[in-house]
Amino acid sequence: MTAWLNRIGTAVPDHDVHVPFLAFARTLLDGDKQRSVFERMAERSGIAHRFSYLRPGDLAAGEVDADGFYRRGAFPSTAERMRLYEPLARRLSLAATHDLDLGGARGRITHLVVASCTGFTAPGLDLQLASALELGPHVARTLVGFMGCSGAIPALRLAADTVRADPEARVLVVNCELSTLHLQETSDLETVLSFMLFADGASAALVSADRVGLALDDFTSVVIPDSAGLITWHIGDQGFDMHLSGQVPGRIASSLREPDCAAAILRGLQPREVDLWAVHAGGRTVLDAVEIGLELGPASLQRSRSVLQRFGNMSSATVMFVLADMLREADMPGGAAGPSRRGAVAHGIAMAFGPGMVAETFRFHREAG
Repeated sequence: MTAWLNRIGTAVPDHDVHVPFLAFARTLLDGDKQRSVFERMAERSGIAHRFSYLRPGDLAAGEVDADGFYRRGAFPSTAERMRLYEPLARRLSLAATHDLDLGGARGRITHLVVASCTGFTAPGLDLQLASALELGPHVARTLVGFMGCSGAIPALRLAADTVRADPEARVLVVNCELSTLHLQETSDLETVLSFMLFADGASAALVSADRVGLALDDFTSVVIPDSAGLITWHIGDQGFDMHLSGQVPGRIASSLREPDCAAAILRGLQPREVDLWAVHAGGRTVLDAVEIGLELGPASLQRSRSVLQRFGNMSSATVMFVLADMLREADMPGGAAGPSRRGAVAHGIAMAFGPGMVAETFRFHREAG
């Protein structure tokens, strides 16, 4: 029995905060040298837009956001941020589910898997969505929490395992991240650069035994040795404290060059035999590292770079946006999921990196027609 990723809906908030953040970040940094480095990295980031529920403020008037959630010298506590996470995560998740357009199929949902690493609440987002979508009191719920940017793939693995065990199962998988709720007031350049990447976004996907969309072939996790401290995500008094080391891209590239790591991810394929790549757009340097480590052609990660440019890094939701683009392209008149070298089937690999440092991956394929 094969599980299929049938379709994906996506959603982002209304406010584009990327350019306003760049202006705010300049006020945090000390000295011309730090600002010069920041400007150079911003120019090379490959990001043009990032979205948030927080409206950009008037910096000249001392505002960070127009609603006063972030106040200079008095940034909100973690509790204040979580009070905002609860209604906004529900709103954004429902927007993504609306984009999925379940219609009459909503009543056939048997399982709900929700992944998020940017907030906690109980009753959880899973129960809130089940109630709002009227999925019924018996829908089986699972919450995948605090797995960082790689969380979407374990969520899909749970969905695929459920369908393999029960071909009648229909699983709704939701990823929702509100990364901009964790902005910090700091002059640390590495931290400010990490804030430049992250954004808010949500996805909703349907996984079933219906032979539509992308077939989910198999899943593999690879923990990269001696890298546990390179990506960390801790609960602080003023939001969640993200540490994203500048060593991450180099460590990814060197690991992908190692035969054991590459063999685990590719599972017998050579990079040239992979038609479709869905790599989490963690940042331009992360995508460069994957491209270099696996010796991919310059067009291989085009979808990931496009998502990064249009939305930034939305943590766990990001790789789902890449897969959504892939599905939309294939559904266009005359469109195709990718050039197949094997006739009627295009083979693909999805990959996302998270704290650990771990590479969560899965192979998939798309049939012609």
